[in-house]
Amino acid sequence: MKQNFINVTHIEGYLYDTDLSIRTTGENAKNPNTAYISGTVRVATDENFENIIDVHYTFVTPTWASGKTNANYKILEDMINEKYKTVMSCGAEASKIRIDSALALNEFYVEENGEQRLVSQKRNEGGFIHMNDELNADVNKRSEFRLDMIITGCRVLEADPERELAERAILKGAAFNFRPELLPIELTVYDPRAIAYFEGAGITNKNPLFTEVRGNQVSTTIVRKIEEESAFGSSSVREVRNNRREFVVNWAKGTPYVWDDESTITAAELTELQAKRETYLATIKKRQEEYRNRSAIPAATPTSSAKDGYDF
Repeated sequence: MKQNFINVTHIEGYLYDTDLSIRTTGENAKNPNTAYISGTVRVATDENFENIIDVHYTFVTPTWASGKTNANYKILEDMINEKYKTVMSCGAEASKIRIDSALALNEFYVEENGEQRLVSQKRNEGGFIHMNDELNADVNKRSEFRLDMIITGCRVLEADPERELAERAILKGAAFNFRPELLPIELTVYDPRAIAYFEGAGITNKNPLFTEVRGNQVSTTIVRKIEEESAFGSSSVREVRNNRREFVVNWAKGTPYVWDDESTITAAELTELQAKRETYLATIKKRQEEYRNRSAIPAATPTSSAKDGYDF
Protein backbone atom coordinates (compact mmCIF):
# COMPACT_ATOMS: atom_id res chain seq x y z
CA MET A 1 0.00 0.00 0.00
CA LYS A 2 1.11 3.55 -0.74
CA GLN A 3 2.77 4.86 2.43
CA ASN A 4 1.84 8.53 2.24
CA PHE A 5 -1.47 9.37 0.63
CA ILE A 6 -1.68 13.02 -0.40
CA ASN A 7 -4.21 14.97 1.65
CA VAL A 8 -3.36 18.64 2.12
CA THR A 9 -5.30 21.89 2.10
CA HIS A 10 -3.83 25.38 2.04
CA ILE A 11 -5.85 28.37 3.23
CA GLU A 12 -4.63 31.95 3.47
CA GLY A 13 -6.37 35.26 3.73
CA TYR A 14 -7.92 37.53 6.34
CA LEU A 15 -8.98 36.33 9.77
CA TYR A 16 -12.77 36.56 9.40
CA ASP A 17 -13.86 35.45 12.86
CA THR A 18 -13.48 32.57 15.31
CA ASP A 19 -15.52 30.26 17.50
CA LEU A 20 -12.87 29.00 19.91
CA SER A 21 -12.92 28.07 23.58
CA ILE A 22 -10.46 26.82 26.19
CA ARG A 23 -11.57 23.65 27.92
CA THR A 24 -10.13 21.14 30.39
CA THR A 25 -9.98 17.37 30.13
CA GLY A 26 -11.94 15.38 32.71
CA GLU A 27 -10.70 13.25 35.56
CA ASN A 28 -11.01 10.05 33.51
CA ALA A 29 -9.02 11.36 30.55
CA LYS A 30 -5.60 9.99 29.64
CA ASN A 31 -4.11 13.28 30.85
CA PRO A 32 -6.68 14.71 33.30
CA ASN A 33 -7.05 18.43 33.98
CA THR A 34 -5.20 19.38 30.80
CA ALA A 35 -6.15 22.63 29.09
CA TYR A 36 -6.98 22.43 25.41
CA ILE A 37 -8.55 24.62 22.75
CA SER A 38 -11.27 23.56 20.34
CA GLY A 39 -13.40 25.39 17.82
CA THR A 40 -13.32 26.98 14.40
CA VAL A 41 -11.18 29.60 12.68
CA ARG A 42 -12.81 31.27 9.66
CA VAL A 43 -10.66 32.75 6.90
CA ALA A 44 -11.74 35.10 4.09
CA THR A 45 -9.48 34.31 1.14
CA ASP A 46 -10.43 37.29 -1.02
CA GLU A 47 -10.42 41.06 -0.63
CA ASN A 48 -14.23 41.23 -0.85
CA PHE A 49 -14.52 38.81 2.12
CA GLU A 50 -16.88 36.55 0.18
CA ASN A 51 -14.99 33.25 0.03
CA ILE A 52 -15.06 32.14 3.66
CA ILE A 53 -13.32 28.88 4.60
CA ASP A 54 -13.56 27.19 7.99
CA VAL A 55 -10.72 25.34 9.70
CA HIS A 56 -11.72 23.22 12.68
CA TYR A 57 -9.49 22.44 15.67
CA THR A 58 -10.62 19.58 17.88
CA PHE A 59 -7.96 19.26 20.57
CA VAL A 60 -5.01 21.68 20.73
CA THR A 61 -2.91 21.49 23.92
CA PRO A 62 -0.14 23.88 25.08
CA THR A 63 2.54 21.26 24.37
CA TRP A 64 3.04 18.32 22.05
CA ALA A 65 3.41 14.78 23.40
CA SER A 66 7.18 15.31 23.23
CA GLY A 67 6.89 18.21 25.68
CA LYS A 68 7.77 20.77 23.02
CA THR A 69 5.70 23.97 23.00
CA ASN A 70 2.76 23.92 20.60
CA ALA A 71 2.86 27.25 18.74
CA ASN A 72 -0.70 26.71 17.51
CA TYR A 73 -2.04 26.85 21.07
CA LYS A 74 -0.52 30.28 21.70
CA ILE A 75 -1.91 31.70 18.44
CA LEU A 76 -5.38 30.30 19.10
CA GLU A 77 -5.24 31.59 22.66
CA ASP A 78 -4.33 35.05 21.34
CA MET A 79 -7.33 34.87 19.00
CA ILE A 80 -9.59 34.11 21.96
CA ASN A 81 -8.10 37.08 23.79
CA GLU A 82 -8.72 39.27 20.70
CA LYS A 83 -5.05 40.08 20.12
CA TYR A 84 -5.63 39.64 16.40
CA LYS A 85 -8.06 41.72 14.36
CA THR A 86 -10.94 40.06 12.56
CA VAL A 87 -12.94 41.12 9.50
CA MET A 88 -16.07 41.13 11.64
CA SER A 89 -14.55 43.65 14.04
CA CYS A 90 -12.08 45.64 11.92
CA GLY A 91 -12.93 45.08 8.27
CA ALA A 92 -10.00 45.48 5.88
CA GLU A 93 -7.58 45.95 8.81
CA ALA A 94 -8.05 42.28 9.76
CA SER A 95 -4.96 40.19 10.51
CA LYS A 96 -3.60 38.05 7.69
CA ILE A 97 -3.33 34.33 8.30
CA ARG A 98 -2.11 31.13 6.62
CA ILE A 99 -3.11 27.60 7.62
CA ASP A 100 -1.83 24.34 6.15
CA SER A 101 -4.49 21.81 7.02
CA ALA A 102 -5.99 18.54 5.75
CA LEU A 103 -9.36 17.31 4.61
CA ALA A 104 -11.38 15.39 7.20
CA LEU A 105 -15.00 14.42 7.80
CA ASN A 106 -17.34 15.52 10.55
CA GLU A 107 -19.72 12.57 10.83
CA PHE A 108 -22.76 11.90 12.97
CA TYR A 109 -26.21 10.34 12.78
CA VAL A 110 -29.54 12.14 12.78
CA GLU A 111 -32.97 10.60 13.16
CA GLU A 112 -35.24 10.83 10.13
CA ASN A 113 -38.62 9.13 9.93
CA GLY A 114 -37.66 6.77 12.72
CA GLU A 115 -34.36 5.80 11.11
CA GLN A 116 -30.78 6.89 11.65
CA ARG A 117 -29.23 8.75 8.71
CA LEU A 118 -25.50 9.40 8.44
CA VAL A 119 -24.43 13.02 7.95
CA SER A 120 -20.92 13.36 6.55
CA GLN A 121 -19.54 16.88 6.20
CA LYS A 122 -16.18 17.75 4.63
CA ARG A 123 -14.02 20.11 6.67
CA ASN A 124 -10.45 21.31 7.11
CA GLU A 125 -9.14 19.69 10.29
CA GLY A 126 -6.24 21.17 12.28
CA GLY A 127 -2.99 22.30 10.74
CA PHE A 128 -0.14 24.70 11.36
CA ILE A 129 -1.05 28.38 11.70
CA HIS A 130 1.10 31.30 10.58
CA MET A 131 0.24 34.97 10.93
CA ASN A 132 1.31 36.63 7.67
CA ASP A 133 2.36 40.11 6.63
CA GLU A 134 1.55 39.46 2.98
CA LEU A 135 -0.81 37.23 1.02
CA ASN A 136 -0.27 35.43 -2.27
CA ALA A 137 -1.13 37.84 -5.07
CA ASP A 138 -2.96 35.00 -6.87
CA VAL A 139 -6.29 34.63 -5.06
CA ASN A 140 -6.69 31.09 -6.45
CA LYS A 141 -3.55 30.05 -4.55
CA ARG A 142 -5.20 30.95 -1.25
CA SER A 143 -7.75 28.13 -1.12
CA GLU A 144 -6.08 25.06 -2.58
CA PHE A 145 -6.42 21.35 -1.92
CA ARG A 146 -4.49 18.28 -3.11
CA LEU A 147 -5.85 14.77 -2.68
CA ASP A 148 -5.12 11.22 -3.68
CA MET A 149 -8.59 9.96 -4.55
CA ILE A 150 -10.10 6.68 -5.62
CA ILE A 151 -12.94 7.80 -7.87
CA THR A 152 -15.78 5.27 -8.12
CA GLY A 153 -18.35 7.33 -9.96
CA CYS A 154 -18.82 10.37 -12.19
CA ARG A 155 -22.23 11.83 -12.92
CA VAL A 156 -22.89 14.89 -15.09
CA LEU A 157 -25.61 17.31 -14.02
CA GLU A 158 -27.32 19.83 -16.26
CA ALA A 159 -27.13 23.55 -15.59
CA ASP A 160 -29.59 24.88 -13.03
CA PRO A 161 -30.10 28.61 -13.69
CA GLU A 162 -32.46 29.03 -10.73
CA ARG A 163 -29.72 27.88 -8.35
CA GLU A 164 -27.03 29.66 -10.39
CA LEU A 165 -25.28 26.38 -11.19
CA ALA A 166 -23.54 25.69 -14.48
CA GLU A 167 -23.27 22.22 -16.01
CA ARG A 168 -21.03 20.19 -13.76
CA ALA A 169 -19.82 16.72 -12.89
CA ILE A 170 -19.83 15.19 -9.44
CA LEU A 171 -16.92 12.89 -8.65
CA LYS A 172 -17.80 10.27 -6.06
CA GLY A 173 -15.14 8.29 -4.26
CA ALA A 174 -12.80 8.37 -1.30
CA ALA A 175 -9.67 10.12 -0.12
CA PHE A 176 -7.48 9.04 2.82
CA ASN A 177 -6.27 10.53 6.07
CA PHE A 178 -2.83 9.87 7.59
CA ARG A 179 -3.84 6.71 9.50
CA PRO A 180 -4.90 5.77 6.71
CA GLU A 181 -8.70 5.64 6.82
CA LEU A 182 -11.23 6.02 4.05
CA LEU A 183 -12.88 9.43 3.67
CA PRO A 184 -15.86 9.04 1.32
CA ILE A 185 -16.36 12.38 -0.43
CA GLU A 186 -17.82 14.09 -3.47
CA LEU A 187 -15.98 16.78 -5.44
CA THR A 188 -17.32 19.11 -8.13
CA VAL A 189 -15.99 19.69 -11.65
CA TYR A 190 -17.04 22.68 -13.79
CA ASP A 191 -14.33 22.91 -16.47
CA PRO A 192 -15.81 21.32 -19.65
CA ARG A 193 -12.43 19.74 -20.49
CA ALA A 194 -12.24 18.16 -17.05
CA ILE A 195 -15.83 16.91 -17.32
CA ALA A 196 -14.98 15.28 -20.64
CA TYR A 197 -11.84 13.70 -19.16
CA PHE A 198 -13.57 12.10 -16.17
CA GLU A 199 -16.69 11.16 -18.13
CA GLY A 200 -14.51 9.41 -20.70
CA ALA A 201 -12.39 7.54 -18.15
CA GLY A 202 -14.83 4.65 -17.90
CA ILE A 203 -15.14 5.00 -14.13
CA THR A 204 -17.31 2.48 -12.27
CA ASN A 205 -17.36 1.25 -8.70
CA LYS A 206 -15.82 -2.00 -9.90
CA ASN A 207 -13.23 -0.23 -12.05
CA PRO A 208 -12.27 2.95 -10.14
CA LEU A 209 -9.82 5.64 -11.20
CA PHE A 210 -7.04 6.20 -8.65
CA THR A 211 -5.34 9.54 -9.19
CA GLU A 212 -4.27 12.81 -7.62
CA VAL A 213 -6.65 15.74 -7.99
CA ARG A 214 -6.20 19.41 -7.12
CA GLY A 215 -8.49 22.36 -6.92
CA ASN A 216 -9.97 25.15 -4.84
CA GLN A 217 -12.41 25.45 -1.98
CA VAL A 218 -15.18 27.79 -3.08
CA SER A 219 -17.82 29.32 -0.83
CA THR A 220 -20.67 31.03 -2.67
CA THR A 221 -23.64 32.93 -1.26
CA ILE A 222 -26.74 32.67 -3.44
CA VAL A 223 -29.36 35.39 -2.89
CA ARG A 224 -32.89 34.71 -4.12
CA LYS A 225 -35.68 37.24 -4.00
CA ILE A 226 -39.11 35.82 -3.28
CA GLU A 227 -42.10 37.99 -4.08
CA GLU A 228 -45.40 37.33 -2.36
CA GLU A 229 -48.50 39.01 -3.67
CA SER A 230 -50.74 40.78 -1.22
CA ALA A 231 -54.52 40.71 -1.22
CA PHE A 232 -54.22 44.48 -1.34
CA GLY A 233 -51.39 46.98 -1.69
CA SER A 234 -47.82 46.26 -2.70
CA SER A 235 -46.29 42.80 -2.88
CA SER A 236 -43.90 41.66 -0.16
CA VAL A 237 -40.35 40.93 -1.30
CA ARG A 238 -37.92 39.01 0.88
CA GLU A 239 -34.41 37.71 0.34
CA VAL A 240 -33.33 34.14 1.01
CA ARG A 241 -29.60 33.53 1.33
CA ASN A 242 -28.04 30.10 0.89
CA ASN A 243 -24.36 29.28 1.31
CA ARG A 244 -22.87 26.70 -1.03
CA ARG A 245 -19.44 25.27 -0.22
CA GLU A 246 -17.70 23.17 -2.83
CA PHE A 247 -14.36 21.52 -3.44
CA VAL A 248 -13.90 22.29 -7.15
CA VAL A 249 -11.42 20.15 -9.11
CA ASN A 250 -9.35 21.93 -11.75
CA TRP A 251 -6.40 19.53 -12.17
CA ALA A 252 -5.72 15.80 -12.32
CA LYS A 253 -2.49 13.82 -12.50
CA GLY A 254 -1.35 13.33 -16.11
CA THR A 255 -0.84 9.62 -15.59
CA PRO A 256 -3.14 8.10 -12.97
CA TYR A 257 -1.82 5.68 -10.38
CA VAL A 258 -1.85 2.00 -11.24
CA TRP A 259 -5.00 0.53 -9.76
CA ASP A 260 -4.94 -2.69 -7.74
CA ASP A 261 -1.18 -2.69 -7.31
CA GLU A 262 1.00 -3.17 -4.22
CA SER A 263 2.80 0.13 -4.91
CA THR A 264 -0.50 2.05 -4.66
CA ILE A 265 -3.35 0.06 -3.14
CA THR A 266 -4.77 -3.35 -3.89
CA ALA A 267 -8.44 -4.26 -4.14
CA ALA A 268 -8.02 -6.44 -1.04
CA GLU A 269 -6.50 -3.56 0.95
CA LEU A 270 -9.31 -1.24 -0.11
CA THR A 271 -11.89 -3.82 0.95
CA GLU A 272 -10.18 -4.06 4.35
CA LEU A 273 -10.27 -0.27 4.77
CA GLN A 274 -13.94 -0.27 3.85
CA ALA A 275 -14.64 -2.92 6.52
CA LYS A 276 -12.77 -0.83 9.12
CA ARG A 277 -14.88 2.18 8.16
CA GLU A 278 -18.08 0.21 8.68
CA THR A 279 -16.83 -0.76 12.14
CA TYR A 280 -16.09 2.91 12.87
CA LEU A 281 -19.57 3.99 11.75
CA ALA A 282 -21.18 1.28 13.88
CA THR A 283 -19.17 2.58 16.84
CA ILE A 284 -20.21 6.23 16.51
CA LYS A 285 -23.81 5.21 15.90
CA LYS A 286 -23.84 3.12 19.09
CA ARG A 287 -22.11 5.91 21.03
CA GLN A 288 -24.80 8.39 19.99
CA GLU A 289 -27.54 5.95 20.94
CA GLU A 290 -26.00 5.51 24.37
CA TYR A 291 -25.63 9.26 24.75
CA ARG A 292 -29.32 9.70 24.07
CA ASN A 293 -30.10 7.11 26.77
CA ARG A 294 -31.59 4.72 24.30
CA SER A 295 -31.39 0.96 24.47
CA ALA A 296 -28.05 0.10 22.91
CA ILE A 297 -28.22 -2.97 20.70
CA PRO A 298 -24.81 -4.59 20.19
CA ALA A 299 -23.75 -3.93 16.63
CA ALA A 300 -23.04 -6.96 14.50
CA THR A 301 -19.54 -7.28 13.14
CA PRO A 302 -19.74 -5.58 9.74
CA THR A 303 -18.49 -7.29 6.65
CA SER A 304 -17.40 -5.84 3.37
CA SER A 305 -16.92 -7.34 -0.04
CA ALA A 306 -15.80 -5.90 -3.35
CA LYS A 307 -17.87 -8.35 -5.40
CA ASP A 308 -20.49 -5.68 -6.02
CA GLY A 309 -18.05 -2.78 -6.15
CA TYR A 310 -17.13 -0.24 -3.51
CA ASP A 311 -19.90 1.46 -1.58
CA PHE A 312 -18.53 5.01 -1.45
